[in-house]
Amino acid sequence: MTEQPQPPNQPPTPSGYGHLPGPPQPGYGYPSQGENPYAQQPPTQPMQPMPQQGHFPPPPPGMPTVAMQQATGAAPRNKTAVVIAAAVAGALVLGAGGYFAFSGGGDEDKGKPAAQSSGPADDKPSADVDKGDGSGGSKETEDLNAGRKQGEGKVLWLRTAKIDGPGLGVDSAGQWIVGDTVVKSVWKNLTAYGIADGKEKWTLAFPTPLCSVTRQTTAEAKTVVMFKDGDGDSASCNQMKQIDLKAGKEGWTKEVPKEGLFDIMTSPSLGIVGDTVAVSRSGTASAFKVSTGDKLFGSATAEGCKPDAYVAEKTKMIAIATCYDDDMSSEVSDADPVTGKKTWTFRLPAKYKVNAVYSLDPLVLDIGNEDKKERSIVVLGPDGKQRATVSGEGSFATECTNGLFRSVEVCSTTAVDANTLYMPTVAEPGKANEIVAFDLGTGKAKWRTPAGDGRTLTPIGAANGQLFAYRSAASEQGGEVVSVPAGGGAPTALLRNPSGTAAPIESSFYSPNIDYADGRLFISASRLRAKGTDEKLLMVFGK
Repeated sequence: MTEQPQPPNQPPTPSGYGHLPGPPQPGYGYPSQGENPYAQQPPTQPMQPMPQQGHFPPPPPGMPTVAMQQATGAAPRNKTAVVIAAAVAGALVLGAGGYFAFSGGGDEDKGKPAAQSSGPADDKPSADVDKGDGSGGSKETEDLNAGRKQGEGKVLWLRTAKIDGPGLGVDSAGQWIVGDTVVKSVWKNLTAYGIADGKEKWTLAFPTPLCSVTRQTTAEAKTVVMFKDGDGDSASCNQMKQIDLKAGKEGWTKEVPKEGLFDIMTSPSLGIVGDTVAVSRSGTASAFKVSTGDKLFGSATAEGCKPDAYVAEKTKMIAIATCYDDDMSSEVSDADPVTGKKTWTFRLPAKYKVNAVYSLDPLVLDIGNEDKKERSIVVLGPDGKQRATVSGEGSFATECTNGLFRSVEVCSTTAVDANTLYMPTVAEPGKANEIVAFDLGTGKAKWRTPAGDGRTLTPIGAANGQLFAYRSAASEQGGEVVSVPAGGGAPTALLRNPSGTAAPIESSFYSPNIDYADGRLFISASRLRAKGTDEKLLMVFGK
């Protein structure tokens, strides 16, 4: 049969958010070859850009209707992928934005938990910035379960940190669950704590601050972190180091080679798939072997459009590239983790860019035209062709990166499982938000679950037909872990955190990492003020 010619592409009608112009053209998806010592206050400057907000009206007339394609084996995300906890069938994992899952058991018969001191700040203080002793924790005998009500869980343990660091504070974004330990990054250190009791198992000290981490690891629990080439303000984040998180040992160390004159190592993002680690930064990207550190491929050797970022999740990798044509258009393609080669390409409409990636399997992209204030969430099939466009009312965050200049990563504040996308709305301060479930086959909203009582609901994973979410704590009420069936319905509380002494501490975490597994909730700080006083670092809840 002779292929019918495609109609010319029309520019998008400037009618607001959620708009994608006309039917896809060849190239558009066609295969190509203070008071509380533990209370943490927001930093003096934002740690990440304020989210852009908007609603998704129904697709415009002429948008092709795409039949639902069954997605199987969907990677529940990496911050954040998901493998459900024992109480609900496995362990929850959320990726680059700050969620991960782990398993392990605590001894719940040993008395009342107390705030414990912590020393992950640096065993060998730097003379020019670390003026403290790295010890932590005051109120070591405080009963963190005082005021706990009937039916509530309890605090199992709390770690604190005492650091005297730079004026803008220090990063503590990394968190990995390996065996019976949880490993946490803080400034110049990686420290492992026993899941059962919170006691320190091992610490690795770095000569300069850690500047980039990824929640992903290899099957052997190895990961790659990055640290600066000096302590000064002009230092570059260009040093890579392999870490064996199971053994607590360092592997190779290498400097990321420049891909050209304008390759500036500003806030690089990392992603691991198989034995490949991708390093994306300021419009340039490279890939290396996790096992050896040897370079595999990069932007400089790519054919056609230049990749700005390689995004990895579970077994998948995609490239987001800029095409240096008159329109400076963008394209997304699959990328072989070993060679970087692509088998399909999805060309975005003129002037559109990728704002966020919600999932790689199925592939869900948030794209937009900043000049015309238009955006759309598109779902692509395994061949790179557009399946559906997501539409629905509400204000949603479109930026999912951690830092002003970081490359696009898999978003950690949304969840995807099989054929459903779960997105939290953005509410005004003091108002409750809601989570909206979208059918990825039709693009339409399926149901909404409100947080209620001025609280916030945040997805922490989805698997086996269930959404798992964290309902934020208030100063007088603990947070909750809830589950909602993929088909909708009333949320079921899996864990209610204690009120009383613990609630003000839990509610004061600013932009925390959240993990839930085996009936336990782990909340940790992603950044510390480092003013030489005790700050909460990692708080664990259970029944």
